[in-house]
Amino acid sequence: MVIPKEIREFCQKKIGNIQDFTPASGGCINHGGTTTTTKGEFFLKWNSASLYPKMFEVEAKGLQLLSEPKCIKIPEVIFTYEGDEYSCLILENIKSSTKSNTYNKDLAEGLACIHQQKAEKYGLDHDNYMGSLDQSNAHSASWADFFYKNRIAPQVKLALSNGKMSQHDYDKFCELADKLPSLLSEEAPTLIHGDLWGGNIIVGASGEPVLIDPAVSFAHREMDLAMTTLFGGFDQSFYDAYMNISPLPEGYRERWDIYNLYPLLVHVNLFGGGYHTQAMNILSKFIR
Repeated sequence: MVIPKEIREFCQKKIGNIQDFTPASGGCINHGGTTTTTKGEFFLKWNSASLYPKMFEVEAKGLQLLSEPKCIKIPEVIFTYEGDEYSCLILENIKSSTKSNTYNKDLAEGLACIHQQKAEKYGLDHDNYMGSLDQSNAHSASWADFFYKNRIAPQVKLALSNGKMSQHDYDKFCELADKLPSLLSEEAPTLIHGDLWGGNIIVGASGEPVLIDPAVSFAHREMDLAMTTLFGGFDQSFYDAYMNISPLPEGYRERWDIYNLYPLLVHVNLFGGGYHTQAMNILSKFIR
C-alpha cells in the first residue's frame, strides 16, 4: 500500500517525515495504518475526496462528540485534510493489548455514560456516513418519524433504485412507517455511536475498550445495543452491566430487531447477498 503523494506531503508539514507505515487489517472502505514519523506514531487513513466528500471531517466531529463527556477512551483527532484528490484523517495511534478483567464492565459503563448525553431533537446539525453511505440526520421531534425518514427510507429507496430490492419488498417497508409509532418506545434524544459492532471497538494499551469509526447522531440508545447483537462478539456480562446501570423498557428485544433493519439495509446496499433475506425475515414479524 502506497501513501499518495498529496497525503504524504500534508503529513510532512503536520506530523513530520514518514519513516514507516504498517497497513491496518480489516478496513474495507478506507486505506490506513500505523504511521511512524520523526514526531512519533500516528494512525493515518485516507480516501478519495471526490467519492466521499467531508467523510473525515464528519468522522472527526463524531469522535470529538463522543470524547467530550470523557466516558470512554476515544482516539484523539490530530488533523483532518480535504485536498484536490484525497482526504485524510490523522489520529492518535492506539497500541493494542489484551482485554482487562473489567473490560466488559468498563464498556457498559462508558456506553451508558455516552447515552446520558441528550439533545432537544433527534438528529444532528450535519449529515455524516454509515460505512461509505450517506447518513441523513435531519432533525425531528418524533423518534419514529426520524428513524423511518432518516434511516429506513433512504436505504430502501437506494436498494430499489440499484435493483437490490423488488418493488414488492419496497412496498412492505413503506407499510412500516405507519406502524413504527406503536412499535417503538420514545425516549429523549440520546447521543449514540451509531455503528457499534465488534470491529469498531478495539482494546487499548491498558486493556480498556476504545471506540472508533462512529456514525453519531442523537437518536435512541437501543440502536447501539441492538447493533451489538447483529454480528455477535459481545459477552453477556456487558449486557448485564449495562442493564444494571441503565435498564431498558420492556419489549426491547423486539425493538432491537426493528433497529437492526437499518444496518442490515446498509449491508444490502453495500454487499447484497443474504442480508436482504435477513432484513425481510425481520420485517415479516411486523408486516404481514
